[in-house]
Amino acid sequence: MFGGSRIKLDKDLLSRVRKYARIAGYSSVEEFITHALEKELAVLEDADSEDDIRKKLQGLGYIS
Repeated sequence: MFGGSRIKLDKDLLSRVRKYARIAGYSSVEEFITHALEKELAVLEDADSEDDIRKKLQGLGYIS
């Protein structure tokens, strides 16, 4: 659980996350997901403005 919140993932995605978390040596799926999110957020936190954030999200393929 993340700070008392639950996040639902598609069964196939969760299976893939479990696989890569195990291969990479993470102690849990939660630890793997937390690390992945922190890395992605670090990219966005370098942005100077909301417009810059939108451009970075587009570049990462999150929005079109």
